[in-house]
Amino acid sequence: PREEYVEQAYFFRALRERMLQNMTAQELLPSLRDELLSTTQLPLAVDFMAGELRHLGLMAPALARLSHYFTPFQTFIVSEAEQPSGRFDLEIGLLILEHDAKLRADDASLAARFLFQFECITRNRLRYDPGLEALSRDPIYPPEWSEWILTVRRQIGLVEFADMIYVRSEYYLKEQVRRGRSGEPEKPVLFGEKEGKIAKANRRRDPLMMFAAFQRHLNYPAAPMLKPPDESAQIVPDLLRRVERLETRIKLLEEEQKGGIDLTKFYAPPQ
Repeated sequence: PREEYVEQAYFFRALRERMLQNMTAQELLPSLRDELLSTTQLPLAVDFMAGELRHLGLMAPALARLSHYFTPFQTFIVSEAEQPSGRFDLEIGLLILEHDAKLRADDASLAARFLFQFECITRNRLRYDPGLEALSRDPIYPPEWSEWILTVRRQIGLVEFADMIYVRSEYYLKEQVRRGRSGEPEKPVLFGEKEGKIAKANRRRDPLMMFAAFQRHLNYPAAPMLKPPDESAQIVPDLLRRVERLETRIKLLEEEQKGGIDLTKFYAPPQ
């Protein structure tokens, strides 16, 4: 139901924003639970998550055990964020889950949802194999979509992703008819004419360029990704150190002009 996804989007956003204030998930879950609509199933799910977090220190196992409520993709994102390597930040993971829940609440097209989820995996350099396997089990996708997602999983890196979209689009089918071939698709059409046209135009290009074109022309959502660290905070300390070094050099030059440098100031104290 839509209200479940609306509450999920709020939950993931509130959890992310409050964790940025140096509060732990273990502290936040009980209070967030009280803010959620009691007519939804999410408060019960959050209760279970809080218990698992106390015992295991992780949230992903709780999401996996609540597979009737949370999707495999949601579990995959949290699991990747909780990997010991720390390469994928939980802040970005929660932002992805918030956007994903909004897409579900807005009943976005299957093409828009898949391309968003796939771009999240690509841009954040998550593992393709378990990620696509999780997508194939997402209940929003009918059998023909799940079958195609598993095909992408097998062929990614061997076949161009743009080609895999193009040949399953209405645009490809219309081009076949124009060439005098059968208008009956061999496999179900999954993408519209516009998606197929953009995919064809981006063959032999970086897939990220294709995602950007989908966002420009079809208003598809962009995938959140980790921003590079802000180096501006380090500029002032660096400048101060440089000024100190310049002041030291100026003093040495002034002393040299006055008649010599007193080297005793640089001697180490006697042991």
